[in-house]
This record gives sequence, C-alpha cells and structure tokens, in this order.
Amino acid sequence: MVRRSEMSKRNPNKIKEGKTIYTVLVYVAVAFLCFLAVYPMYYVLIMSLSSPENAAQMNVYVIPKGFCVDAYKVLVQDPEMWRAYLNTIIYVIPTTILMLTTCVLVAYPLTYKRLMGRKFVNMFLLIPMYFGGGMIPTFLLINKLGLYDNPLSQILPVCFSIWNIILVKAFFSSIPESLREAAKIDGANVYQILLKVYLPLSKPILAVIAVYTIVGVWNSWFNAMVYLPHTKWQPLQLYLRRVLIENTKQITEVLSPSAAQELARKQMSNAQLKYAMIIFTTLPVLFTYPFFQKYFVKGVMLGSLKE
Repeated sequence: MVRRSEMSKRNPNKIKEGKTIYTVLVYVAVAFLCFLAVYPMYYVLIMSLSSPENAAQMNVYVIPKGFCVDAYKVLVQDPEMWRAYLNTIIYVIPTTILMLTTCVLVAYPLTYKRLMGRKFVNMFLLIPMYFGGGMIPTFLLINKLGLYDNPLSQILPVCFSIWNIILVKAFFSSIPESLREAAKIDGANVYQILLKVYLPLSKPILAVIAVYTIVGVWNSWFNAMVYLPHTKWQPLQLYLRRVLIENTKQITEVLSPSAAQELARKQMSNAQLKYAMIIFTTLPVLFTYPFFQKYFVKGVMLGSLKE
C-alpha cells in the first residue's frame, strides 16, 4: 500500500492518462451501442422519406434521397389505419387506468403487517407467476364469459398483473411507517393515508407501470388475433402485422380501395409504404417516454426512499 501511494505521488500524469483512456473507451462503447439501437429506426425513417426510385434500389444510408412524403399521404387517407389507431387508443387508456387502480388497491392493504390472512394472500398471488392455465383454457374462459369477438377481451384480461402488484407493494413497503403514524395522529383514516401520503410519494413506480402497460398494450397483437376475428375491432399492431408479415398478399389487398388507388397512381413500392407504416405506428410510443422520464428512473430504483 505504501509503495502504491508513493508511485501515485511520483507519477500522477500516468494515472490521469489511464483514467482518460478508460473514459474515452467508455464513451466509444456507449456511442457504438447507441448507434446499434438508434440506426435501424433511423434507417426506416429515411427510407420512408426517400423517393420511390431510391427506396426500391435500397441505396439510402445516411440521409433521404429525393425527399418524398407521398407514403405518409397514402396512410393518412386510409380509413382502415385510422380505425385501427382509434381501437388501440381505446384499449390503451382504460387498460392503463385499470392496471394502476388494481395494483394500488391490492398492494396497499398488503403493506399492513396486522392484516388478517396477509401471508396467505401473498402466497396466493405468487402461484399464477409460476403456474398458468395455458392458451386453450384461457380461450375457453374468454369464450364462456362472452368476450370472444368483443373489444373487452383486449382490456379485462390484461388489466391485472401480479408482477406489477409486487412492484407497487415493494415501493409502498419502502415508505417509512412514521409517515403513516404521523397521518394517523393528525386524524387521517386509511383512505386518506393512501390518497394523501402514499400516492403522492408513489409517482415514480406508478409512472413505471404506466409506461410498461402503455407500451405492452400498444405493441400487443397476439390476443387480438386470437379473440377478434373481425377487423372492426382489431388494433394497430395487428393491422401492421397484416401489412408486414403476410408477404403472400400484395399491400393493396390490406389497404382500403381509395388508398390502394392512390398508391398505384403515385407508383410507390410496397416496401416504402411499409417503412412509413412502421414510423407512423411507433412514434406515439416513443413520445410516451419523455412525459414519464422524470419519474421513470426513480421508480426503477426501488427502495431509494429512506427514513
């Protein structure tokens, strides 16, 4: 230890050089990872904004060539896309509200150590995390409840999450009990403690759950494919799936007749319109994060609140 301290005193420049090299390597690695994460989406964007000729030749890499927004104009004129957009919004908003409500109402009573049957309820909540009924029993249950070909099949089955309840319960447990006791001394009941003490302090974890729910419901397509056979109530991602994955069909078979005629008139390629659809369906989710970023990091770091 003495020799190391003496060497550090003798060669301070070498230590600074080592730290500088390490910092540069870290920045280079982070920049490379950011590039790998961002460039695919950026590539789709510049391809959707390029001219049909350049998009067909696939020779666009950095900036759009022959700037063109005709693909977006075709999408805006497609009523099927707007219907799917509206359906997705209808599914996202109620599901998020119900998810937050169920998580809070279930997790809050479990923070009381004197609650009768608390251990049994905690154990009971853990069972569905390890054992599930499977797709066929779930389908039979949905059909038995009359939710098949019903938009409620996209809301009710996914508005309750054991994992999210555990997260909220862990965050509630990290709140000092002295705050609850102080509220009781001031005459607050259990409902007032929840509304005026726990919920204001729980904005970070509620923001995390809201983001997870919004992104999950927005990107969901499998449940809609199973439970919604008609296109009237199908969400946006299922509409996008029909366009991107069903390559055996031409894209004109998925679009409405008016949008298909506009596509043929402007002589755009199917690939260019697919790129535009990806951007059009992804932007709302990307805009969600800035609104919750303030609380998102705090919510992920559970237990950071100390007494």
